[in-house]
Amino acid sequence: MDDSPLLRLRGVGKHFGRLAVLRGLDLDLCAGEIVGLIGANGAGKSTLLSIIAGLMPPSRGERTFAGSTGVGLAERARFAVVSHTAQTYPRLTAIENLQLFASLREKAGAHNEPLLPTLERLGLGYAARRQAGTFSRGMLQRLALARALLGRPEMLLLDEPFTALDRPGRTLLANVLAQERDRGAAILLISHDLEALVSVADRVLLLEGGVIAGEVPRAPEHASFGPRVRELAGRMPSVGTEAHA
Repeated sequence: MDDSPLLRLRGVGKHFGRLAVLRGLDLDLCAGEIVGLIGANGAGKSTLLSIIAGLMPPSRGERTFAGSTGVGLAERARFAVVSHTAQTYPRLTAIENLQLFASLREKAGAHNEPLLPTLERLGLGYAARRQAGTFSRGMLQRLALARALLGRPEMLLLDEPFTALDRPGRTLLANVLAQERDRGAAILLISHDLEALVSVADRVLLLEGGVIAGEVPRAPEHASFGPRVRELAGRMPSVGTEAHA
């Protein structure tokens, strides 16, 4: 069995002009784990996510996914991204949004999960024929996740997925993420919601000063994970910039 990380970043840096956002960052993400990422506004979390997803090249360093440094179609078909905005088509129904995405994947030769069961899994089966433009913010968030899960991604990158979800929605999402981890997916979860992170993450990382500045693993032998995560979060600056959050 190959125990090497599915995703590996080594010495990754990113600068925008004279502004250095990431400064030689190292990160491993393994199959079958949920890693939470916290950091102040402006710490570079979304920039990091974009680099991992191949949407933005690093200024230096190396990104390796499944043993490859490439970000071509074959690699992209193996992971999914859910950003902090749902990016759905408001005039299409929920099922039509999934059908459009599924058709694009099929043209690329990629597999899709059944559409309606995927919506039902996210608690949206009853709204399958409703236009997405009529959905609440929380429903759109779940629709975006349903779209991401169509391809059974090996890696799932989530930016503030708990935003706008009520407590039943948060519980549903936590359960779905646990199921994805249990089937072997590697999940990177950015969130300011410490309660949500504590409920699902196997470890939590702090991004500060352009590097991973701290880590709290879940220790099964004792119940101090939550307090230690909150202590780690207490190291974050109270004020940041929004430009490259």
